[in-house]
Amino acid sequence: MNLRPEFVALSLVLGLFTASLFLSCKRESSEATVLSVAEKVPDEAFVQEVHEAFSIGENPEDNEVRDIFVDTDDQVWIATAGGIFVKAKGSAEWKPVLEGESRGPAYAVEQDSDGRLWLGTWDGLYSFTSGKTAKAEGLEGPISQLAVAGSVLYALGPMGIWQRKGEAWEKQSYAIARSVRDALADEKGNLWVATDAGLYLCSEDSATLFQNTEELISCYAKALAFGSEDELWVGAMGGVSVRESNKLSHNLTSKEGLPSIHVRSVSRSPEGVMWVGTEEGVVRYFPDGSHSLLFSRRWLTDDQVNQVAFDQAGDAWVATQNGVSHIRKYSMTLAEKQRHFYSELMAKHMRDPWICGVLRLEVPGDTSTWEHSDDDNDGEYTGGYLAMESFRYAVTQDPDALDKARKAFGFLRLLYEVTGTDGLFARTIVPTDWTYLHDPNRTYTERELAERLVEDPRYKPVEERWRVSADKKWLWKGDTSSDEMTGHFMSYFYFYEFAATEEDKEAIRAHVSKLMDAVIRNNYNLIDTDGKHTRWAVWSPDQLNGDPDWASEKAINSFEMLAYLKFAAAITGDEKYEKEYRRLIEEEGYLENAAQLNHKNPAWKIYFDLTMEGYLFPILLKYEQDAEIRKVYRHLADEWIGIQTEGENLINNLSYSLATGKKVNVPQTVSFLRETPLDLVDWRIDHSKREDVQLVHAPILEEMQISELPPPAIRATVRWDKNPWAAIQGNPTQVREPVFWLWPYWMARYLEMIE
Repeated sequence: MNLRPEFVALSLVLGLFTASLFLSCKRESSEATVLSVAEKVPDEAFVQEVHEAFSIGENPEDNEVRDIFVDTDDQVWIATAGGIFVKAKGSAEWKPVLEGESRGPAYAVEQDSDGRLWLGTWDGLYSFTSGKTAKAEGLEGPISQLAVAGSVLYALGPMGIWQRKGEAWEKQSYAIARSVRDALADEKGNLWVATDAGLYLCSEDSATLFQNTEELISCYAKALAFGSEDELWVGAMGGVSVRESNKLSHNLTSKEGLPSIHVRSVSRSPEGVMWVGTEEGVVRYFPDGSHSLLFSRRWLTDDQVNQVAFDQAGDAWVATQNGVSHIRKYSMTLAEKQRHFYSELMAKHMRDPWICGVLRLEVPGDTSTWEHSDDDNDGEYTGGYLAMESFRYAVTQDPDALDKARKAFGFLRLLYEVTGTDGLFARTIVPTDWTYLHDPNRTYTERELAERLVEDPRYKPVEERWRVSADKKWLWKGDTSSDEMTGHFMSYFYFYEFAATEEDKEAIRAHVSKLMDAVIRNNYNLIDTDGKHTRWAVWSPDQLNGDPDWASEKAINSFEMLAYLKFAAAITGDEKYEKEYRRLIEEEGYLENAAQLNHKNPAWKIYFDLTMEGYLFPILLKYEQDAEIRKVYRHLADEWIGIQTEGENLINNLSYSLATGKKVNVPQTVSFLRETPLDLVDWRIDHSKREDVQLVHAPILEEMQISELPPPAIRATVRWDKNPWAAIQGNPTQVREPVFWLWPYWMARYLEMIE
């Protein structure tokens, strides 16, 4: 990932990052947060974190990193199951330090006050200075832990404890358990040792054991770090015990954010943030009392975190069970973040003839292997891109934005023209020479058809999914859905209202008229080449009002058709569209159907519908002039946004704000824009392994979800029609297009939510 040099200078402490982080926490209110029209959020610099992953080599043992240390020259030292390695500052190469017979399992690295490195390994202790290693005499291996405080240095292992005295090593007589897991030396000359028997305080000639639950959360003590003032943090099986003035102050468990009871490391950053490594990620506890979790391949080479160290800039180096993760901080404004994402969008995600889409990775997670890919919803997602460019133009008046918006509209219009079928537009197109299609043509056996029909009587088998265009240039995909229609109309509306010239508007009117005329002719369905409606594009009163198998779509599809007709009537001035709009309301009950939008049977609710509804509220509230009908739409919109108590969907926040003139969920919107990672790989994120959340079936009954909305840092790469509470998310063979961020950014700029 290439970032401009001005991003690199760190001017803020991590506390500024947490200031934005807390804004995404769960609110108790059942209504959306409203901000007065006059208020704006200034675009102040914030801390953006970026993950860089390191593999040590092909040998799995070399990648099992037990300890990590950053020396005063910012060289990174690691102790792994395969040996000791070092990486110079700015290099990506890990060089072995001990070779030959000395190479083998290693456990600990430390640096003393003289700058000498000490290496604890399977066969003893080694020193490293001036590019040379020497084995220390007078100790018995293995040495699994090292502890330094000023000029005091201890080496520990199952065979005993040694203290360095001058150039010699003196064995100590402390009677402690041999299962040494971590060790700390303090400025008073005390030695703290974490063992499977508990926590030992070794002072002078005696060792005091803290073991019972009034002293530790459990006796399996695994990790130690000094906190602020007089605190000692003890990681153990079950959580973290925070001890103060040599007494237990409180415990941290899953209730306080630990994703696993198995704590493996505790470290304190230069800013005073406590990093707790577990078997399911690392949690940061900030001085202000908040906390945040980093896990999944987006942030870590492996979720088992064995140790964390910090370089001179305060950036974290994380030792995991499968490599090293470098989590860097950059100072960035939203405007700078926009430029970065827009550059990524233009460089990679636009394909001929101006389709905005996802990338396919030949090797999961390896962005050097990307290829363009097709998607069922290329039309809808390019519609989102068109909306983004329209708002970019509205804010900046940049002719580049208008030119690109025209290109996107041209692609959406081509989707209609390429089918050669009156009234039908394609889901997407690809060049005829493409050899990879994610959903190719297929055939069904009679048995397969029987199974599908029993499962869903509305199922429509489509064997010829892809067809060749008349000019032989494109393969086009049919069976277009209602959500594609909604995505198209949303983008036509935003282009028409916020960017289009009169010439562009005339093209939009002509195109929308063709679509709507065919839909009306076909009894409010989208008809495919077989003369039958596509599987999902059904808005007919016959099905919605008369077929019980279509009851689940009755509210939203009625709402959709009213929006399409109202848009066509408003921009063309053709009375036939208004006449049909009124007929569906007065004779077919479509307004009554739509009034149930927020009161669907729980079995019929899907998160996807919330976004489709958000696409259309601005159209209806912009153009409806009848006070009584408008009152229904406004009530529906207020009810709809009130249900979304977390403010988790930026497009819905902004659509409502645009449609009603009332800004809502501004803190959540700005917080999301700041917290969103720069990494666009759709890493798999499995929340079901976490112990700090519960698995639930809410807000969507059929899906397995978690009880708390994940902050942006630990959600899969966003598409606004996906459920953010889903317990398992992501597909690392994909790189998502950054329109999910750019669209709400420019919309928020237009609405003057961001200064």
